Amino acid sequence: MYRFCLLALLSVAAPASAHEYWLSTNTWRCAPGESVVVRAMVGTGFRGELKPYTPKRVVRFTFEGTRALDLLPVGVNGESVWARVTPSDALGAVVCYESNGTYIELPAAEFDRYLALEGLAAPLAARARLGAAAPPGRELYRRSCKAWVRGSDASRITRAYGLPLELVPDADPAAASAGHIGIRVLYEGKPLAGALVRAWRRPSSAAEADSIGPSASARTDASGRVSLALAGEGRWLVSTVHMVPSPDAKLADWQSTWASLTFRR
Repeated sequence: MYRFCLLALLSVAAPASAHEYWLSTNTWRCAPGESVVVRAMVGTGFRGELKPYTPKRVVRFTFEGTRALDLLPVGVNGESVWARVTPSDALGAVVCYESNGTYIELPAAEFDRYLALEGLAAPLAARARLGAAAPPGRELYRRSCKAWVRGSDASRITRAYGLPLELVPDADPAAASAGHIGIRVLYEGKPLAGALVRAWRRPSSAAEADSIGPSASARTDASGRVSLALAGEGRWLVSTVHMVPSPDAKLADWQSTWASLTFRR
């Protein structure tokens, strides 16, 4: 079932460049009594800009530790700091964010380039069958993000949290010994085959202003699983996007869901 709410119909003609969206924290390790500050970023190549908190966009915003803590009441409209949370243990926590939908429209050629860039083969093939009759791309997009604040209980990051599109690692991706990491991709709770999953690494020494290319990428198999080489220190961003025909053709032709997972090792 779609958990979907339309925010607004905004006709936008923008470059067909990918814009990742991820959660960032001031610390990447849980420690009782120490505040975890949560922010959101948007950008390309792991170079991002702060996104202010917008209550109208939020469907879900939780801190999943010993229990699920609803962060919706603490968010302040327009603030760059989305929340401050003090963990009750050192076992680890996952920050989850789900947005509602925003409408975007791109000229046909730009939309097709965007589909090709993101590896969205099925929508691209469907539009190719229309040939010159392919219309502008009318899309509703939403976000589905997680950040892992590491702790001693890896089961807190290896379980699913019910986001519409979700990256679920088989082991703690922040462990220094982790090399090739298996990741499940779930769409509406079910394995998603053929999804392009990419990972970016920003070493501690890398300048924040520099855009960087993916360190690893692969497509999920028939069971929705992918293996990525995630070796190296620094901050990591893993992401994927999935697009399906819009559940309401009056609003848009396509609906995309963008998932991300961030952590540090």
